[in-house]
Amino acid sequence: MTFSLDFRVHSEVGRVRQNNQDAAYASPHMLLVADGMGGAAAGDLASAVAAKEAHSSDRRLGDEHLLEHMAGVMQRANDRLADLVQWNPEFDGMGTTFCGAAFSGSMLGVAHIGDSRGYLLRDGELKQLTHDHSWVQALIDEGRLTPEQAASHPHRSLILKVLNGADGTDPDFFELDAREGDVLLFCSDGLSGLVDEEELHRLMAGDDLDKAVKQLAARANQLGGYDNISLVLARVVPQSDELDGRDGVLAGSALERRIPTVTVADDEGYPEPPVAEDETEHGVEENARYAPSDTKRRWAPPLAVVLAALLLIGGAVWGVRIYSSSRYFIAEFDGHVAIYNGLPGALLGRELNHLVERRGTLVEDLPVYYQRLVANTIGSDSLEGARHTADTLDDYARRCAAVRRERALSPSPSLPSPPPGTDPLPTVSAPPPDATATAQTPGQQNYPTVLAAVTPTAAEEADPEAC
Repeated sequence: MTFSLDFRVHSEVGRVRQNNQDAAYASPHMLLVADGMGGAAAGDLASAVAAKEAHSSDRRLGDEHLLEHMAGVMQRANDRLADLVQWNPEFDGMGTTFCGAAFSGSMLGVAHIGDSRGYLLRDGELKQLTHDHSWVQALIDEGRLTPEQAASHPHRSLILKVLNGADGTDPDFFELDAREGDVLLFCSDGLSGLVDEEELHRLMAGDDLDKAVKQLAARANQLGGYDNISLVLARVVPQSDELDGRDGVLAGSALERRIPTVTVADDEGYPEPPVAEDETEHGVEENARYAPSDTKRRWAPPLAVVLAALLLIGGAVWGVRIYSSSRYFIAEFDGHVAIYNGLPGALLGRELNHLVERRGTLVEDLPVYYQRLVANTIGSDSLEGARHTADTLDDYARRCAAVRRERALSPSPSLPSPPPGTDPLPTVSAPPPDATATAQTPGQQNYPTVLAAVTPTAAEEADPEAC
């Protein structure tokens, strides 16, 4: 059975950013969102390249050619980014996510790299189709973070894979059978990073696509609008010549950013979109896997490619390590309260923190509330601030130990008043009550970051059970 797509496209700056580095494209045959990054290094240019390449390559294909087609679109966009960087080194550092699908009328061929997302609402159930290529997602996969902790992690925007002109991008490709009534959402993290799945589900479930798009964007803005907000929303409907005849629609940076015309000395032209008669030469899966490497590279010497990759990786690691060296956090070490320098977790297999100081305070002596905070880590901008917080924890532990001793002797102990001059812990948002601590073993640890510590309420402070 053949279907059509009823689609809508939206892209806006949001409430905080100065320009729109997102781009989007939708047509009867393709849906795409691209989130550029690089700031002054032209993230808006990178996303515009991806969206315009999708537009220029767009056409109706059969089921068996969808993945090969999307692989070719991504590779040609990546090649063009490489040419732009070679032409103007100031563009070095730009990149873009790519999240979308080609539609044959009965099947979707999905292509994804980065942390933009694809969702499917089918039979009343919302499912995230794509898997983020981000640092916090890697920590979730390794069991070091919960999804709730990742949502507020200070480094949730660190992406591990994007289109940036380099080799070895390794996108995700998969196929999906279309069903009548399916609702598809492709969006940048300016939407998915603020609006949770429950609200996405509720807003996508309505019959009016125009209203749904407005409500989705409005909700992201209500929750802060910290990033550009771009989305493509489409419903699978019975085949319609009118819908199949609609023109493709570009949005965001694809309308605002001009792509420079680049001439490379050894240029033989960008590869053309694959044509049907050539697409039967190899299996779809094989073409999808290897099509990106078929195009020629502008960096001729293989050694240059290796060196460039090493420099990029080294630069990223160096930048994170420099930033992490200025950060401190309190966590557990061998059952004691301890101060660490750096960031919880690891990057590319290298720990981002080291132990600075182990206190004499046992975590088990703390009130239960603060035991949870230490298990999830308490962040600080300086060693002095971390020590001040640790001193306050020491006071709480001593008081709580006294309460427990008193409780052992009396059925109704009362909690001693705080020592004179004791300052409360810094006030930030608290972790959820059911947050669980990461399993720990002696030695260097990796802790999920919840920079959370609040002063207990009066009721908690007066309740001996808080200890």
